[in-house]
Amino acid sequence: MIASVTAGCNSAKQPEAMTREQVEKMELELEQAKRKLAEQAEAAPAAVEAPSEAAEARGSALPPTVSTPRNATPARSTEPAPRSPVREVVERVAPRPASVTIPAGTVIPVRTLGTLSTKTADNGSPFAATLDSDLVVGGKVIARKGADAKGIVVSSDPGGRVKEVASMGVTIRSIEGVNGDPITVTTGTYTVVAKKSVKKDAVKVGIASGVGAAIGAIAGGGKGAAIGAGAGAGAGTGAVLATHGDPAVLPSESRISFRTTAPVTVNLK
Repeated sequence: MIASVTAGCNSAKQPEAMTREQVEKMELELEQAKRKLAEQAEAAPAAVEAPSEAAEARGSALPPTVSTPRNATPARSTEPAPRSPVREVVERVAPRPASVTIPAGTVIPVRTLGTLSTKTADNGSPFAATLDSDLVVGGKVIARKGADAKGIVVSSDPGGRVKEVASMGVTIRSIEGVNGDPITVTTGTYTVVAKKSVKKDAVKVGIASGVGAAIGAIAGGGKGAAIGAGAGAGAGTGAVLATHGDPAVLPSESRISFRTTAPVTVNLK
């Protein structure tokens, strides 16, 4: 009975002894872990100090820092400020006003709005007209049909002699562009000449000769008629020389094509 109790006690104590061994083993492992941690702790300061020494070495190579007083005004840089990338893109994308050059020799067709005559128009007299068709240069419309055109009389000669006739020269000075602004142009001169009045002058001279002959016949017969005819003819010629011939007239609604004599650059908005 005692033996069985002793055996039972021994069997009960055996698990307690195994637990102690495990504890001892664990304590041993803890001691080993502590030693490793201690070794790592001793090695850590050296690793931390190494970068600081390198930083000090780099810092010694840098130029000394100059302290700036609080109230000191910072010096202004003479170098231009860098351009913003956004601004550069906007400048490239933003549309620029296109310019077109009207070359010399370009035809400008117009239609006059009033009658011009050497009887009323003097040198320098202005006149109005409209563009008779679109003015296109390089595929771009410079001025629309119906746009205002302004011209000037550059010469007005009423004539006044049998061998000369009245004449008048006109030119265009400006046209209205597509943007509403006037375009100054230089064009050639268009000249209109009056019809010759030779037949009318001959009739005038003949009438004067007949009147003179009749008066001469009454005064002295046939000889007197001849003398009177000559005198009457001379008087008739003088009257013709003293009278202006037909005026040079440029009727209203006249279609005229002018040509530019010099190039001009136009900005299209």
